[in-house]
Amino acid sequence: MNETPSDRYRQGMATRRAVLGDAHVDRAAATATEFDRPFQELITEAAWGHVWSRPVLSKRERSIVTIALLAALGQDDEVAMHVRATANTGATREDICEALLHVAIYAGVPAANHAIKIAKQTFAHMDAEKAA
Repeated sequence: MNETPSDRYRQGMATRRAVLGDAHVDRAAATATEFDRPFQELITEAAWGHVWSRPVLSKRERSIVTIALLAALGQDDEVAMHVRATANTGATREDICEALLHVAIYAGVPAANHAIKIAKQTFAHMDAEKAA
């Protein structure tokens, strides 16, 4: 950032790191360029500082809602990223299954089917990493 980070940005960065993990956030920061740095700042302050940091819903609940929304929108990479983040948010595989059942009914079976495939692949990678 060209100026001193706001309190909202600092809170957003703390929340972003808590949910996505330091390695993910560090990779995003390391690969940021002048072109996408403003976007990284925006999502850190707005998504992570304004929304994810609110106290009404838990990180587990936000995780479930986020995965359902991303699945409904067909945002495959983001679905995988947020499924991986469940290791930090407390959302269980059963939670994600239930969310994707809702996606099937309210956003369509193809969207849910594809998101289930992504979730299964992501969980398999997570399990393999844990076993290694």
